[in-house]
Formats: sequence, structure tokens, C-alpha cells
Amino acid sequence: MTKSGLKLGFIGLGIMGAPMAGHLLKAGHTMFIYTHGKTPAELTDGGATVCTTARGVAERADIVFIMVPDTPDVQEVLFGEYGVASGLAKGKTVVDCSSIDPIATRGFAKQIEALGCDYLDAPVSGGEVGAKAASLTIMVGGQPAAFERIRPLFELMGKNITLVGAAGDGQVCKVANQIIVALNIAAVAEALVFASKAGADPAKVRQALMGGFASSKILEVHGERMIKRTFNPGFRIALHQKDLNLALQGARSLGVALPQTANAAQLMQSCVALGHGQADHSALVRALENMAQHTVSPEVR
Repeated sequence: MTKSGLKLGFIGLGIMGAPMAGHLLKAGHTMFIYTHGKTPAELTDGGATVCTTARGVAERADIVFIMVPDTPDVQEVLFGEYGVASGLAKGKTVVDCSSIDPIATRGFAKQIEALGCDYLDAPVSGGEVGAKAASLTIMVGGQPAAFERIRPLFELMGKNITLVGAAGDGQVCKVANQIIVALNIAAVAEALVFASKAGADPAKVRQALMGGFASSKILEVHGERMIKRTFNPGFRIALHQKDLNLALQGARSLGVALPQTANAAQLMQSCVALGHGQADHSALVRALENMAQHTVSPEVR
């Protein structure tokens, strides 16, 4: 990859997208960007070209990355007026890093492939911390040849990069990831609420548990957030709630019961009702605290 050899596009420059695009830009690639919100100054200062539409990005870039919140957002970016599809030429590649509906993803892939282009669904896990550290887990669905061609770019943004299967399988994997993460957050929250309500120091309980079989990344990172009350979003409750709804919708269509996922989704719904939808998903603890009428760290507000 030469200093100016690859023409890349990035659409969606929020908490995750901005640092991901930044890693690609710092690697020396030509970058075309578009976002609904404020364009990060670090990208424009680094030489990225701002486009006024998604189509403008697709017309200029050979590989277009998308990182937006939900399925309708991806559909609009791809196929809306002035969308990516209207600016594509044969041989280009679209890489969707958003976390969306696997079934819809398979339909999007067919439409893009019909234009003579490649489509990869490549949702990520690792939150803001992973995006900034270029240590994301990237779960990819699509054709192996397209994956191998894009892999060097994935390696600029992540560490654990896996071709899971065909189009949509990356999204299936991400939904599974979100189930596991949500249930772990709920478990850590319940444990810390219990320990604190029983009169133990939750910080010392967490420290002790970190040395045993209960140790986990969630206990390490989100357990600390629950104790210190640091709920600035790395990944918002509202977005995680959206992902769990995808899991439950998929479960209904498959005839599969996901009782613990449904419970976690209700806890997140409770947080949304309490006004915490834009907080980090570790703030799920607030739903349990509300039921217990007890805060994990009462002295910290």
C-alpha cells in the first residue's frame, strides 16, 4: 500500500467511526468522508476530503466503509437519494461496519453485488476504547476474495479479524456478541448491587473477583464504571437495546427461545425509561439499583 495508492471512503463519523477512519487516514490513504454530524477536525486536518453526499464518497473512493447506527440508516446511506449505490462503478467494494439486521444485510449485499461490486458486512466489537486503540474485533461476512483484499485495511483498525462466512454471517456473529456482552453486564451489575446492599465494599469485591473464575473483561472495565459512576458512552444503552431487539426478532423467526436476552433487553428498556438511553451500557446497573432502591456506590453521584 503506497502513500496515495488507495482511495477510501468513510461514511458515519461518530464515536466509533471517527477513530476508525483516522487509522486508515494515518496509514497514508486518500480519504473521502461524509457524516450527518460535525466532521471531526482531526480528519480534515489530516487531509481527508469532505463530501456533501454519500454518493459523492462512492464516486471518488474505490472502497467505501459505512459506520452508522441502525438498519434503516444503512439502507438510506446505500439506496436513498444521493446514496452510495448511485455513485458506484463496477469493481468497487462496500464494507458495512454497522451493527444491523442480518436478513436485511443479505438483501443489501445482493443489490450491491448486482452492480458488479463486492459487499462485506464487518461489524465490530470493542467500543470507543477499541476503536481508538485499533484493537477492535471485526466479524466479517462475504466472499473470501473480497475479504482477503480488504484484510490489510481491517488490520489497521482491529486485532481479531475473522471471516465468519457468507454475507450476513458477520452480523449474525455480532448479534451473538451483543447477547453475551449484555448478559455479562447484567450479571456484574447484579453481583455488585447485591454486594453493596449487603454492606460489602463493591470495589474490594470486584478486586477479589478479578482473581477468580468470575473474572472477565466486563467485570474489569464495566464493573469499574459502575463503581466510579463513569457512564460517558463508549457504547450507548440505546444502541445495545437495538442489537438485543435484533436478537429477539431473529429468535422469533428461528423458533428459538432467548429468555436471558429478553430479560437483559427489559433492563435496558427500564434504563431508557429512566432517561439513561444515551449513557454507556454499563449504566444498565441503574435499572437494578432502581429496583433495589440502592446505589452500588452511594457516596458517588
